[in-house]
This record gives sequence, structure tokens and C-alpha cells, in this order.
Amino acid sequence: MIFGGGEHIPMTPEFGQIPIPPKLLTIGGSDSGGAAGVQADLKTWALLGMYGMSVLTVVTAQNSMAVTAVHPLPPAFVRTQLDAVFADYGQTGDGIVAVKTGFIGRVELIHAIANGLMGWHVPYLVVDPVLVNHRGESMFSPDVTEAYRTHLLPHAFLITPNWREAALLADLSPERMLQMGVRGIETAVSHLRSLTPHHILITGFPLDDQVMDIYANQHTITPLTTPKIPTENRHGSGDTLSAAICAFLAQGHDITTALQKARHFTNRALAAAAHWQLGQGHGPLAILPFLIR
Repeated sequence: MIFGGGEHIPMTPEFGQIPIPPKLLTIGGSDSGGAAGVQADLKTWALLGMYGMSVLTVVTAQNSMAVTAVHPLPPAFVRTQLDAVFADYGQTGDGIVAVKTGFIGRVELIHAIANGLMGWHVPYLVVDPVLVNHRGESMFSPDVTEAYRTHLLPHAFLITPNWREAALLADLSPERMLQMGVRGIETAVSHLRSLTPHHILITGFPLDDQVMDIYANQHTITPLTTPKIPTENRHGSGDTLSAAICAFLAQGHDITTALQKARHFTNRALAAAAHWQLGQGHGPLAILPFLIR
């Protein structure tokens, strides 16, 4: 094999002994700036030793400052992508171990994805219900929220809404949930438990100098706090977290360990990029090899 520098790398037997990586699928949007969406998922998975695949729901023109154009893909084509991936990779070896959903944004797409997944055994479906933008504003009609409630959340192993999205899914206003404090979190969790049967991670609830995530199953609620990292470079942090959770679950970790490892991975990636200025606006995380050394 000859690489760019002209160096000859012999094909030794150890190349053939590398274990087959777990296969993971992300269903979401493309970020031309590379910070979020399927780009963040695939970078995270490659770094953590996964084989990542993608089904695109929307193609965006964006950078660190703004989204300038959005091109939604037809539901039939999204379903065709999904069927193509599962028809091959879903029937070989261990199949597809984990699927995560990101930006979907349309009722008909949620239906197409839910229907496409129903015929396949996926041990871990992680639903990141993207409902608000980076300013915390709702992006879609209530019909989209209801479609998540009805068609995706009941089948999820884990859902990872941020606190504003959790409020919308629980039929609360984010402002009301914030005013209610702990009682607002408990109210949201109680409602979400009726929508999804397994695990809930509500992310980013603001405290004075900390950020709190809330993990809940059908029996317990556990607050998970970390110091607030002072940076504007947070674009793609939710995608990175949910993708990392998928990877650690695929490695065989239980949910508690997977959450701990994924949160640590994401916080290190945030802290490492805190000083970066790759563009003129909100930058990405540092999803680079030093994170796994």
C-alpha cells in the first residue's frame, strides 16, 4: 500500500485481526460547518471505535454564525436510505447495535422513520428529540412534538432532550418549568415516564455556576451536576453526547456507566475547544484523538 508520503506499509497479519466494530446508525441532518448533526455523530463514533452509518433527513447550509438554507429530503427518499442500510448491514453479523435520531422536524418524516425501524431488531434506539434552536426557541408546530410522543418515544431505549425540549414533550412551557425548579423537573419526568418505557436523560438544566443533567428511569431520578464550562463553542454538544452514549452502550456498558463515560467525554471535548476560534461564531467541540488517550 502506498500512502500520500510515499511510505510503503506492508499488509501484515495483524491488520486482519482487528475486531469487527459495532455498527451504529445516525438519522439526522447534515451540517455543512461540520460541528453538529451527522458529522458530529460520525466523528464521535470513529473516535470511539464504531462503524458509523447515516440516513440524512435534511441538508443545511450553515456555519458558526447562522443557518442560511435548509433543504429537507423527501420522506420516501429518507425511507429508501433506511431500507438500504438495514437490508445489508442489518442482516450481517450482530446487525445494527444502536440507532440514534437527531434533527427530523416533520411529522411525515417521523412516521417514515418509525415505520422503517419497526421491522428490525435494534437493541438501543436513542432518540434526541430536536425541537428547539440554539436560542431555546421552538422550531416546529405542536404536531411534530406529538408525533415524537406517539411514534418514536414509546420505542426508545433512551431519550435525551435538553430541558426545554423535555418541557415541550411534557406539555409545559420551558419558562414555567424553569420557574418551578425541582418540582418542574419532577413534573416533566413524571410525564415523560408515561411516554417512554426505559431511560430519560434531560440535559443542560441551568444552575448558578453548574449545569445539571437529570437521569431518570421508571423508578428513580438522579441529578448529575458538572461545573459550567465558560465557552461559546457548544455547537454539536448534544449530538456528541447522544452519539457517545450509543457508542458506550454498543461497547457493552450498562446505562449508568455509558452515561458517565459519555458525559465525561463530552465535557472534555467542550473544555478542550473552549479557546478555539475556528470561525466567527459558535464553534464546535474538540472531537480529536487526545480524548481517548
